[in-house]
Amino acid sequence: MLSEADFRRLPGSDRLLRAIHEMELPEVRLMEVCGTHTMAIAQAGLKQLLPPQIHLLSGPGCPVCVTPAGVMDEILRLSETPGLILTTYGDLMRVPGSDPEDSLQRRKALGADVRWVYSPMDSLDIARENPERQVVFLGVGFETTAPGTALAVLEAQRRGLNNFSLLCLLKQTPPALRALIAQPGFRVDGFLCPGHVATIAGAEAFRFLPEEYGLPAVVSGFEAGDLLVSLYKLLCQIRDGTPTLENEYTRAVSPQGNQAAQALMAQVLEPSDDLWRGLGTIPASGLRLRREFGDYDAARRFSFSPAQRSELPGCRCGQIICGQLSPADCPLFGKRCQPEHPVGPCMVSSEGACAAAYKYGGVEECL
Repeated sequence: MLSEADFRRLPGSDRLLRAIHEMELPEVRLMEVCGTHTMAIAQAGLKQLLPPQIHLLSGPGCPVCVTPAGVMDEILRLSETPGLILTTYGDLMRVPGSDPEDSLQRRKALGADVRWVYSPMDSLDIARENPERQVVFLGVGFETTAPGTALAVLEAQRRGLNNFSLLCLLKQTPPALRALIAQPGFRVDGFLCPGHVATIAGAEAFRFLPEEYGLPAVVSGFEAGDLLVSLYKLLCQIRDGTPTLENEYTRAVSPQGNQAAQALMAQVLEPSDDLWRGLGTIPASGLRLRREFGDYDAARRFSFSPAQRSELPGCRCGQIICGQLSPADCPLFGKRCQPEHPVGPCMVSSEGACAAAYKYGGVEECL
């Protein structure tokens, strides 16, 4: 965690912190959408440096955290398929289904062939090396990982890898924010928009926040200085009553984003209704394979059909990622639920709000 002295060594940070403390503001609730922002804010100790009336809340920006228990149950069922190889990113290995003691990590220990990969392209190599077996890549993520996942499907087609398929668990951020804002009693005064998503989708993907909802929005980078500048910009908009969209992360994010990546996504994937932990089914919030790539669709190949399940008993992940509660409000946090033995996905993921709060502190009560 950065100390106040560390922050004051950042160029301009002393002036920004002083300006923030001198603002005459009421109680303000700001939400960071991205899980990487959540972890960066906690690591930098930003909450402790801000005035007490400014509250930072975590949003549904951790792909593992928003994956519902019913989806994990189906993935665990899939792992029982004889001869099947499942490949996935590391965080998904420890996410429980409706049974807090069950996970892909446990299934692997019991003999299921579940492999941790760094890229979907690694899964293609595994399929090539095991031509007699089916290989399924569990494609979890947001717009950031969608182009690489789409490219893997095209490459599988080019190589003729008929034993490879994708279980598409990809989600889109803007529809989730619309659903979040529409929730009864939801109140957030401004959004730190996700820089990683915006590198693909473009800053303009978040223009709807000020134009449709009158909410300030700043696309932010991930360094401590980025976050401090972005928070200052948000607070200035709130103070002045001038909600707009600002792009602080100009070194990586353009207004229209990466159009080549967008075209690749559009070639292979299409929007679909999808189920989110804490938010339920959101229209056009997911991505699925287009019909012409149906031969690579693991959901079809293995009759993947998740049931809608309630959260694990006592777990408050769904409310935490919707800004309704802080990690400290969960009765399991730091007690039964710890990184070594997580109960919910918010403690599992390296981008989870509970994991960040447990590791770095800075937990506050929500309003």
